Amino acid sequence: MEASPSDSVMKMDGSKEPNHNEDWVLEETRPKKRSGVLNVAIAGLALFSDGYNAQIIGYMEPLFSVLYKDGMSSTMKARLSNSYLIGEIFGMLFFGVLIDRIGRRTGVVTATAFLILGVVLATAAHGTTQLGMFWMMVVARGIAGFGAGGEYPVCATSATEAADETAQLRKRRGFLVAATTDFAVDLGFVAAGLVALIVLACYHQQNSEGVWRITFGLGMVLPLAVCFFRVRMMNSTQYQKHAIKSNYPYWLVIRRYWKPMLGTSLAWFCYDFVTYPFGLFSSTIIEQFNPNNTTVQNIGYGTVINSFYLPGCIIGGLLMDRIGRKQTMTLGFILWAIWGFILGGALHSIQSVFPLFVVMYGIFQALGEMGPGVATFLCAAESFPTPLRGHFLGFAAAVGKAGASIGTQVFTPIQNSFSSTEKGQQAVFLIGAAFTVVGGLIAWFLIPDMSRELETEDARFKAYLQENGYDIDLYGDALVVNRVT
Repeated sequence: MEASPSDSVMKMDGSKEPNHNEDWVLEETRPKKRSGVLNVAIAGLALFSDGYNAQIIGYMEPLFSVLYKDGMSSTMKARLSNSYLIGEIFGMLFFGVLIDRIGRRTGVVTATAFLILGVVLATAAHGTTQLGMFWMMVVARGIAGFGAGGEYPVCATSATEAADETAQLRKRRGFLVAATTDFAVDLGFVAAGLVALIVLACYHQQNSEGVWRITFGLGMVLPLAVCFFRVRMMNSTQYQKHAIKSNYPYWLVIRRYWKPMLGTSLAWFCYDFVTYPFGLFSSTIIEQFNPNNTTVQNIGYGTVINSFYLPGCIIGGLLMDRIGRKQTMTLGFILWAIWGFILGGALHSIQSVFPLFVVMYGIFQALGEMGPGVATFLCAAESFPTPLRGHFLGFAAAVGKAGASIGTQVFTPIQNSFSSTEKGQQAVFLIGAAFTVVGGLIAWFLIPDMSRELETEDARFKAYLQENGYDIDLYGDALVVNRVT
């Protein structure tokens, strides 16, 4: 029988020898809060850089259309956006499994290396023709996307588990995870616009090749800066206690978790199908409504619209800790749908007052972040036990990015299929609103209400495996105990 932390060993002279378990308690619990907060913060910085690298291409596309008329087309525009998204899909699936099998730290360092390599290659893109240069850029952004996709399951699982280290952090996990996942990604979106505007100002608002190369290159600064902290990052307590290194009982896992797997994946699909095209092409949409705008104006208005994401994330994070995760997601989906139907139905009247359209469009974006934007990460992380968290979060995120890829691919053809720009815009708002209704139904009926303490589901899962004949000796790592010598 194991001794409890309060037990001690009596010597023959009547004195007590300190118990090694007590030493472990003192050594392991003191840094938990500090290391938990640090790991949450590092996760946020990583996803901030991912948001920047994903969005910067959207801000540079109007400039590409001016500089490279022979190489840039609507098809190439979609490929540049989708290459990053497709890379993310493969990265999410690969690293989701990797971090459960070999650890969170190893996964995050490897993902960072791929991201930096892809950004370097995209920045240096060249070709004998304009089309050749863009194809190099497509491949390079695919590599960067692979690394960025890996950071989604790595950072979301790390942030969720780090925010479970103490009761105080656990009570605020909804806000902490929202701030370091979706808020961080969206802040990267906004930063991409601000950086693009600053670099354009340095070039005196002249369309130049140096603008996109500098803005691309700056995308590697933050990943390089956080490498030191990531190499030193420790695996969470939950992972050390519950990791499964091999012989995953996948049939038992699917039999128990098929419903939340379906719910989190389809909800993420509906969310990304709507939010990504409306975010990536915000500058393009503004340009269509105001053809006489300059590149600076289009990027500026697109940045203003994307800045509405941020208050939506904050409100959603606070709501998750008060009314629950799936409740926040469902509420956000429904409000998002109502606002989308209003925009689509009254678009002609709204767009006649351009500032009103910008604000209405911004609120549309904010409502999406308030609900599914912040809740997709946490629902996918909390609905599954620790040894499977990377698997299922990576899978759900990959299905979401598949939705984003499909959404960005069909966005332009849907608009172009109508006789006027106004009707095309109206159609995409109405179609997007319809998808958000479906997302709300999926969230309410398929995503479970889970305990706020991760250990609860871990204990249930372990008992479930034992009941079904799984060799429990394969479950969990032995905790490293620093004994007093």
